[in-house]
Amino acid sequence: MNLFSISQLSQFSGIKPHTIRVWEQRYNALKPNRSDGNTRYYDDYQLRRLLNIVSLMDNGHKVSTLCSMTDDDLFFLVSNSNTPRISESTEYYISQLIAAGISYDAGYFEIIFSDCFLKFGMKDAYMKVIYPMMERIGLMWATNSLPTAHEHFISNIVRQKLLAVLDSIVAPDPASESWLLFLPENEFHEIGLLYAHLIIRLSGKKVIYLGSNLPVESVISAIHDIKPENLLLFLVHYDLPEQIQKSLDKFYESFNGNKIYLAGNDKLISQLNLNRNTEYLHSIESLEEVLNSGAKLKTNTTI
Repeated sequence: MNLFSISQLSQFSGIKPHTIRVWEQRYNALKPNRSDGNTRYYDDYQLRRLLNIVSLMDNGHKVSTLCSMTDDDLFFLVSNSNTPRISESTEYYISQLIAAGISYDAGYFEIIFSDCFLKFGMKDAYMKVIYPMMERIGLMWATNSLPTAHEHFISNIVRQKLLAVLDSIVAPDPASESWLLFLPENEFHEIGLLYAHLIIRLSGKKVIYLGSNLPVESVISAIHDIKPENLLLFLVHYDLPEQIQKSLDKFYESFNGNKIYLAGNDKLISQLNLNRNTEYLHSIESLEEVLNSGAKLKTNTTI
């Protein structure tokens, strides 16, 4: 069984630690255990209870009523309640997907995912729910607050879903703008790159997807063979900036297209020497802006 601090519960649920304490004192919402040093800690069941309370709050239920319910009653209400309207918070879906993930409940994850998909549509489901959910569990994993097995379980389900959606998209015009996507050597976290793949494909562009852990020589060979108009790579884990710079300089020497786009680790990318045809994408919205202004971008980069 996993144990969590109140700050970790706050990160999972989006509820401030002070508010969690108020709910405990006022409504008896959670019953933390105490260490020998009198420090609060919570288990998987209490985390899921909190996530269920947060989900149902967005569905019109009063906090005082929810906090007084048993775990079984809360789960029954979650399972049988009408999900929030589009105009309401997406926290219901985010919290329930995380709750399914920490319970290794693939069936329930599928139910919530499908409902989210139907409610928001393909693109908004990923933008408003899946992407924020992955950011949240990524933060938990990076700070050692989420066991690796949970992170892998959730990531692999999302990866399968992304691949299924990509398979359903109509093939782009062969003459459309081409994007070469890859993760450099020793980079294995593929969800962000797959999501970018989806966004680019939905914009009607052509994508050549090379996947993770690509040696520099392999990328250069692909650049020579394919001659893509744009490169997109993610830098997720922190590596020595000098090593990344050497790889980037080799890409500069080989690439004659429009632009190279970097995404991922802000701290690492800020230490790199980027040439004028290289741009750091701070968010998915940044990528969408680039895709929506493709004609203007091409004009600017050929001056």
